[in-house]
Amino acid sequence: MSQLLTTLHTAAADPQWHTLADAVPGVTPEMPKDVDKPVQKILNWTAGLGLAGAVLGGLLGWAAVAVGHNSERAALAARGKQAILWSLFGAGGIGVTAALVTTFYNMAK
Repeated sequence: MSQLLTTLHTAAADPQWHTLADAVPGVTPEMPKDVDKPVQKILNWTAGLGLAGAVLGGLLGWAAVAVGHNSERAALAARGKQAILWSLFGAGGIGVTAALVTTFYNMAK
């Protein structure tokens, strides 16, 4: 393992390695203007519908907890509590994913 690391260090410290990297022309990737708006609209709709579904799942979970506790159906209340947790995880995942996709998408601009 140390021999592999030594070889990688030697290759990275080689001055010719950097000259090869400098020989590549500086290209800045850009998203065409015609594609920019539809893709952004699709991302917004996807995130919006996903978050709306997470909110609806959370509300239905709270309703299941209320009905389960009032009717002494412990299984329904337990499923409602799981639905609340999964809707929170889902909303957090959608928010993080939407932020990451938007960040990487804006890096190309």
